[in-house]
Amino acid sequence: MKQDRAVGGTGHHPASWLAWAVCALSLTLTALNFLLIAMNVSLNTPAYAFWPELTSLAVGYSVIGAIIASRLPNHPIGWLCCAIGLIAAVDHFAGEYSLYALVAQPHPLPGGRAMLWLQGWFWMPFIGLIVFLLLLFPTGRLPSSRWRPFAWVSVAMISGAVIWSSAISSDVGFNAPPSPVQLSVLLLGGVAAGSVIVGRRNARGIERQQIKWLLYVGPLFFIAAGLHVGFYYFWLTERSWGLWASYLLVAVGGLSGPIAIGVAILRYRLYEIDTIVNRTLVYGSLTATLVVLYFGGIVVLQRVFVLLTSEQSTLAVVASTLLIAALSTPLRRRIQSFIDRRFYRRKYDARKTLEAFSVKLRDETDLEALSDDLVRVVSETMQPKHVSLWLRPDTPREGEQAD
Repeated sequence: MKQDRAVGGTGHHPASWLAWAVCALSLTLTALNFLLIAMNVSLNTPAYAFWPELTSLAVGYSVIGAIIASRLPNHPIGWLCCAIGLIAAVDHFAGEYSLYALVAQPHPLPGGRAMLWLQGWFWMPFIGLIVFLLLLFPTGRLPSSRWRPFAWVSVAMISGAVIWSSAISSDVGFNAPPSPVQLSVLLLGGVAAGSVIVGRRNARGIERQQIKWLLYVGPLFFIAAGLHVGFYYFWLTERSWGLWASYLLVAVGGLSGPIAIGVAILRYRLYEIDTIVNRTLVYGSLTATLVVLYFGGIVVLQRVFVLLTSEQSTLAVVASTLLIAALSTPLRRRIQSFIDRRFYRRKYDARKTLEAFSVKLRDETDLEALSDDLVRVVSETMQPKHVSLWLRPDTPREGEQAD
């Protein structure tokens, strides 16, 4: 895959100025949004429910989009990211201002109904841009010509949904449930996400590494956003620690997507994704295991102390902490070994082969047998099409005379 290069560098190209202007507008709107949040909260009015998601998307996509578009002005991914960030900022502004103008104030302010109307449908072009971002990632082209009908159907459905929702959104409130037309737009996003896996399943080399970055971080935002919505509406009260923890998750998830896109498109440290995935699997599993053991140990030991002394004891916490400290390193090694065998079998077998060869290398004295073993090890670990070993003939050392 050949990426387009900006003509004349990135500093004076008109595309660079346009990209950074869009980024500056998105960040300015985001700053105004936080001012509106502070004003709403001071008037005992809650902030717009989706402000963490929209803030992280506006900041992350606008900045990454400006970087990509200024460096690769002919690549559509950068401009799509710029547009996604700007729409997120505008949608957030519409939601916050409509709350301030219609709810926080005793009398409606000018523009409040217009912003409520805009907030009711403006998120759908955002979904449409996400659809095409996924369809065109990472090459800037569709996975194949077979996806062209889906692209046109997506344009038609999103356009119809925008027209329908803009016609009725002025008649609904802040908490109106999504209509079937709006749900169909969300379904398009799921199909487009599947295109990254299905449409580019035969990708190789650099393109495969680029797709790995997106697939690694893609679920993070949706999981974090789902947790935030669930916490906000069903579980946690306002200003609770859990709600703020969900805000942090949303920020990490929202920023990880554009960062991964930037790494993939600009190819910065592209091949580190395999190491990152491996470490995530290892330390994620280790953390979950240690948490279960820690709290399980506290519960079991507290029951033992209650049976023996008829009262609880802080020794249960101390004993559980010491147990976790003792088990952390052995557990990490076992989990690392299991993940290497299960998900990285080729690298695991290659490492074991090299370890066995290094042991034999210390004891082997037969050069011919050692040469055969070396060729076999290279064939098993690197799997080249052809292997040959050339041995340099012995030559007299400098200053020595041949007999």
